Parts: sequence; structure tokens; C-alpha cells
Amino acid sequence: MQIDLNADLGESFSAWRMGDDDAMLNIVTSANVACGFHAGDPVVMRRTVATAAERGVTIGAHVSYPDRAGFGRRFLDVAPAELTADVLYQLGALDGMCRIAGTHVRYVKPHGALYTAMSHHEEQVDAVLDAITAFNPELPIVGLPGSVLLRRAAERGLGTVAEAFADRAYRPDGTLVPRSQPDAVLHDPEAIAARMLHLVVDGEVEAAGGAGRVPVEANTLCVHSDTPNTIRIARRVLEVLTGAGVHVASFR
Repeated sequence: MQIDLNADLGESFSAWRMGDDDAMLNIVTSANVACGFHAGDPVVMRRTVATAAERGVTIGAHVSYPDRAGFGRRFLDVAPAELTADVLYQLGALDGMCRIAGTHVRYVKPHGALYTAMSHHEEQVDAVLDAITAFNPELPIVGLPGSVLLRRAAERGLGTVAEAFADRAYRPDGTLVPRSQPDAVLHDPEAIAARMLHLVVDGEVEAAGGAGRVPVEANTLCVHSDTPNTIRIARRVLEVLTGAGVHVASFR
């Protein structure tokens, strides 16, 4: 058994600090690095990719709506051509920093509200995929299993990576409980680690409120860098998985 462990990193901005990227880069195998639209700035981007490259962590572009004030968690009704250009801009910026560090962007993962829209908004899905195809069609896209994003990407011959979330609750239909609802974010490192081992081994998680088991296909597991106790959570997930004989390594 093999699984990737990823985290959203590089989300600090100027004097504002988000998470402990240095500690997380000692744990995860893939880093979704903010590209300046929802968080991050050129200095943070360069520092994050340099550290990731030094530690052998695979780097992905964490692209977003242009929404720093809302941390990219508000849906924006962006015209398709504009969204394609926005994603291209972010890919180019992050890959430029990667090249200076002797590496490259290796995959793409939408952030926040854009990630949610990728589950169902076909027009925006095509706009994002147009950007990836134009920039580098060999880049795989990370998304929710069963989403429009992964289906359309596969139809277009792009690589797809199904993702599960260690620190988020699931609804019975396999979608995430919205952050606006109680108990949408999980906090107990032991419970989360046991839950992820069950997902990797058996391909399912317990739905919120004891509403039954939800089948979840996953090639990568995400731990959010802004979740309280996130370093303890990520470290415990890694310990439990490796202790059970699961090989934790980048999907790239």
C-alpha cells in the first residue's frame, strides 16, 4: 500500500504568518504552495519552494480565485477566459520560483472555493483545465473523487489524483461538510490517524453524525496547515500509516 501526504503551504503574507511550513515540510511528501492569489507573496513563495526542494518534497501549484481578503474561500463568478488567465499567471509565477530552486511545479491543486466549484461547475472546470493544457499538459490535477474536475480531466487526457482530507468531516454523498457548519474540521490527532489508516486500507470513512460509511478513493491525503494542532495531526497520521506498513511517498 502506498499513499501521498500533502499540505497547503506558503500561505503566510508579509508580516502575517500562517502555519509552520518548516515543520510540515519534514512530514509531508507533497506541498501545495500558494501562488499569491489567496495567500503568499513572492518572498514566501521563494522560501517555501526552496525548502521543499532541499527536503525532496514534491511541489504543486495551489491555484485560487483572486481573493486574499477572503482567503480564497468565497466563490467568484469569474468569466472563463479570465479564470484561465488567472491560473496561467499563478502557474508561471510559482514555476519561476521553482526553477530558481532547481525544481519544477509537478501538479496542480485548486484552493478553497475554487476547489469546491471544481466538483460541479463545468464552465470553470474547463477554464482551469484549459490553463493546465496550455501551460503543461503533463501536470496532473488533484481533486475530489467523483468530481466533474477529475472526470473532465480524464476525458481530456490529463492526469488525475483523487484526494481525501484527514482533518475534514464527510457528508454521506462523499462531499465535505461545509466549514460554516459545526464539526466540519476535525482536531483529534489519534482519531484522525485511525480514520486515515481505515481509509487507506478499506477505502472508506465514517460520515459525519454517524450517518454510515462513505467509500472514498484516494491517492493523496491532505492536512490543512491552518487547522489547530496540524503538526501533531500530520505527524501522527504519518506514524500510524508507516507503522501499519503503508509506504508514504509522493504520487509523482
